[in-house]
Amino acid sequence: MLRGLYSAGAGMMAQQRQQEMHTNNLSNAETPGYKADQGSLRKFPNMIAAAMGTQAAPNGAPRIGELTTGVYMQERTPNFRQGDVQETGNNTDVALFQSDVPVDEETGEEAMLAFNVAAEDGEIRYTRNGNFTIDQDGFLTTAQGNYILDTEGEPVELDNDQIRISPEGEVFDEDETLITQLDVSVIPDPTNLVKEGEGLLNYEGEAAIASAVGDEDISYQLQQGFVERSNVDAQQTTAQMMNAMNTFEMNQTVLQAYDQNLERTVNDIGRIQ
Repeated sequence: MLRGLYSAGAGMMAQQRQQEMHTNNLSNAETPGYKADQGSLRKFPNMIAAAMGTQAAPNGAPRIGELTTGVYMQERTPNFRQGDVQETGNNTDVALFQSDVPVDEETGEEAMLAFNVAAEDGEIRYTRNGNFTIDQDGFLTTAQGNYILDTEGEPVELDNDQIRISPEGEVFDEDETLITQLDVSVIPDPTNLVKEGEGLLNYEGEAAIASAVGDEDISYQLQQGFVERSNVDAQQTTAQMMNAMNTFEMNQTVLQAYDQNLERTVNDIGRIQ
């Protein structure tokens, strides 16, 4: 009986984690460049039930069958599918379109392109959120104040927002003088990117990250005055939330039934003389 109680409890915990993930996705449905998290349910290893107190079989106690021990949700993994674009008209907003990128021969997974950002610890982070702005010192930054880096690894410094950004990432001032070029990095295995909040991604993989600028095997384009929207499907996410809630309630009902049976076992059967 207790095994069933534990299985129902594990199912409730898994659905709660699913619900938290979907809620976070839905709350970021309007966040530029946000990549939806996805998770899959896995079952714990099955146990082999064997009869006890019976005549031993040639290979030990006779087996009754397998016993399922519950489910759990694996770690969240972002879906790096490119989101739709939205026109903003702001000169400092930039959407990144990737066309031809390297593909991992073993996994068939495509690489991902991203802007380079200087984090507070001095290390490089990556982002697909092109909703940039100019701070009080004249540097191009994210909405949270992190510097956007050029191909030299330096912050992009501008006199004002009267700039033009070419599809290749070259930044020109109002007199059409070249200022610098935005760097775009190639993340060979994006599954090793870890979300750190505020649209920043930290790479924890072992493969080398190179620049896509000047690489003839990689095709991409920057579009000024646009931002990449979140790739969260609000309708699908809402339906998944409802499904998770219904499954949670079903497991809760099973758990309550086990609790009532245990209560009768303790209070009623225990009084029989």
